[in-house]
Amino acid sequence: MDKKAIKSEGFAILVDSCCDVPEEYLENFPIYVVPLLINYKNATYRDRVEISPEVIYKNMEEEVPTTSLPAHDDVKKVFEKIMSDGYTKIIAINISSNLSGTYNLVRLVSDEITSKGIEFYHLDTKNIAIASGMYAISAARHLKEGKSYEDTIKLLKKEFGNSKLFFCVETLEYLRKGGRIGRVASLIGTVLDIKPIITCDEDGTYCIAGKERGRKRCINKAIELVKDFVSHAKNAEITIMYSGQVMGIETIKEKMETIIPNCNIKIRGQISPVLGVHVGPGLIGLAVYLNDGV
Repeated sequence: MDKKAIKSEGFAILVDSCCDVPEEYLENFPIYVVPLLINYKNATYRDRVEISPEVIYKNMEEEVPTTSLPAHDDVKKVFEKIMSDGYTKIIAINISSNLSGTYNLVRLVSDEITSKGIEFYHLDTKNIAIASGMYAISAARHLKEGKSYEDTIKLLKKEFGNSKLFFCVETLEYLRKGGRIGRVASLIGTVLDIKPIITCDEDGTYCIAGKERGRKRCINKAIELVKDFVSHAKNAEITIMYSGQVMGIETIKEKMETIIPNCNIKIRGQISPVLGVHVGPGLIGLAVYLNDGV
């Protein structure tokens, strides 16, 4: 499928950089990405466009940057690019509106383009990272199969809630600096080596899915949570992502293949630099998407 082809009967998919949609889908489908921003004292960079995860972690000892919403002009330019490529229908998929204002910004800009006759559907995934991006992957597959814009929207509504992410962090320091957890909880966790398993609740906010002492036990617990989530599914896709230099990824994959058979398990690489700022290096993320009935 030619990403730039004019497809009046098809549709374009708009995502933000924190959806972590894999490069193979960005290259082969009409998926357009709005980058969030990473701010240092002396410079601002577009997520994944002007800065890589490796640079983020390398410089963290000297300066931990902040993050912010995409620039309004960047969002507008993406919409204009979609229209110039010939698309009149857009499905926008964003990370949780309760974790970022990106969803609301895209919605505001969309008001400007719908007046030009563009059809627009907006999905608040109530999720983060590849767990949000999996909805975009699903939309792309529906497009490839010849599903219409209207049918794809119906399917996405049916699939909502089929995506889940469980992640373990090496340290709570960066979540504390970003205001995601309190100082006391961070100190207790550090002293006792307690590692939380973090997920998103139904409202799309961070919550604790479990706690274990030590990294190995934390990862094992996360695998069990994934197993429970897919227990009644006939078809599920599992994605492993990480931040920075992480050892043992292949071992985790092999263990999951043994414990959770009949699932498609892939290692997808680094989470976006913006997300990396909030969790620091050493994250292991396990995302699941239930494909039953799709």
